[in-house]
Amino acid sequence: MPDAVEIKISIVRVVGSPFCVSIDDGHLLHDRITRVLDAGNFVELSFDGVKRLTTAFLNASMGQLYNEYTEEQIRQCVRIVEASQDSLRLIKRVVDNAKRFFADPVRAGEQLKKLIEDE
Repeated sequence: MPDAVEIKISIVRVVGSPFCVSIDDGHLLHDRITRVLDAGNFVELSFDGVKRLTTAFLNASMGQLYNEYTEEQIRQCVRIVEASQDSLRLIKRVVDNAKRFFADPVRAGEQLKKLIEDE
């Protein structure tokens, strides 16, 4: 990618709020990220100003990337900046779960079904 550039995406600007909690907002961010990646560029994902962050938002925005790109592509092309330690821990948990799920979605679905039935 010799002509690739790094595009900074402000999550607060995309969402329009410091509260990153909804799945719909996660989809907005996901679409922005994929447009940049599909154009052959790099993403600098800024968490500056984020006050609240949920797994639902992260699953829809970042977790879904693991269904569309390889782990290596994501590692090379997406950089997270200006995130709190709490946000980084939550991101890591979502990413780990997404990698496991998309590696074997049938097994993950069966495990989820069993969890639901057990409750």
